Amino acid sequence: MTEQSVNQKHMLVVDDEPTILTEVSLLLASSDIQNVTTISDSTSVVPFMREHQVSAVILDWMMPRMSGSEVLATLAADYPEVPVIVMTAMGDVETAVGCMKQGAFDFLTKPVDPNRLVATVKKALQVSDLGNQNKILKDYLLADKLRHPEAFDGIVTNAKKMRGIFQYIEAIASSRLPVLITGETGVGKELLARAIHKVSGVKGDFICLNAAGLDDMMFSDTLFGHKKGAFTGADSQREGLIAAAAGGTLFLDEIGDLNMASQVKLLRLLQEKEYYRIGSDLLLKSDARVIAASNVDFTALRGEGKFRNDLYFRLCAHEFHVPPLRERIEDVGPLVDYFAHMAAEELGKPKPALAAGLMATLEQYKYPGNVRELYNMVHHAVTCSETGILTPADFGLKPAASRAPQPPLDADNPFLAIFGKFPTVLQAEEYLIAEAMKLTNGNQTMAAELLGLTRPTLNKRLKQERQ
Repeated sequence: MTEQSVNQKHMLVVDDEPTILTEVSLLLASSDIQNVTTISDSTSVVPFMREHQVSAVILDWMMPRMSGSEVLATLAADYPEVPVIVMTAMGDVETAVGCMKQGAFDFLTKPVDPNRLVATVKKALQVSDLGNQNKILKDYLLADKLRHPEAFDGIVTNAKKMRGIFQYIEAIASSRLPVLITGETGVGKELLARAIHKVSGVKGDFICLNAAGLDDMMFSDTLFGHKKGAFTGADSQREGLIAAAAGGTLFLDEIGDLNMASQVKLLRLLQEKEYYRIGSDLLLKSDARVIAASNVDFTALRGEGKFRNDLYFRLCAHEFHVPPLRERIEDVGPLVDYFAHMAAEELGKPKPALAAGLMATLEQYKYPGNVRELYNMVHHAVTCSETGILTPADFGLKPAASRAPQPPLDADNPFLAIFGKFPTVLQAEEYLIAEAMKLTNGNQTMAAELLGLTRPTLNKRLKQERQ
């Protein structure tokens, strides 16, 4: 038996012929399918499955000691989430139908066509990856816990929408498919990209490239590098950022600004995981995961022909939208406190107090620059304040009109247990919709009936929440 680290997921190949094990493992490795484990003794499969995480299995049908049929029956019963691809020299229909009925993912006849084998394995790994993500998300919805809260330590938030993003990040972190993060300028897209990198546990570095304002030559040289003598001034060979991100993550910010020529090159990198340095005909491989971010409307860009549809769909294998600060106003207080502490420490000042009514004023501001703007406002206020008490004037704002005091809730009031206060209509509506979707396992028709809404109305509300 040959195997990789027990901490990684394995692609398991089971065959009693060592030559086939070698050929298949080399084929998969050359097709960028990593962590391939081979087993020649079929009786070792189940013990291995108990001790390791396995994404998919390639299983020979005719083997001594324990047949492929017996192994498949055990895997289908105990590990139904793991796709099993059966290989056999018996190409009859009866055998094919039999193994598919037992739960095989696919059936291949020896000698197996290499292209079909690789395509089938990649499809099985995608199914396994999606199943794993669904399981993790289901666990999160039921337990509402993060497995790696330390990865999000640099992101200050109390917002339910942001916690949902954290849970989604943990679900997709183990995947090496691209991620597209959208959201307005200043919402914290790079911080979330770094969180994906941290949760994934990869050993490589997190490398950033801002694509805004780069022409095709600058983008290609920065990302892919160049060969010595490739152009005037290329006095030595240059490694690009994609090489620096080997085994890690490449973060491409402002990807919506990329010109069409550069989009073609990025598409090839995502599709083939291959690239050329400028001036070189040596084909290089890349195993870096790509995370892209943008503040643009891709629907509009694609409609105008300014962004390739095929590139967009490659980038959004996983996708999420970061809500602006005005839609998570509950984060303003914690952020002000955090930024005030940072600024005071940096300036060597005592942390200032907040004047009465300041938070009410700050919570009514719309923050077109989002969290980044709030940081600048707080830093400026702490820098300029001479009284040790921050007021709306320090932020260049007029005091907000005083709000009517909220009457205290009785300790037995159900709103207190759910919201901690008397909720707004919008907060109550969001809660009811979320609970109805949870109770019906995401079935919109059933959830709409519970809520007394039509299905189109519920669908519209759900879309508004995601925006």
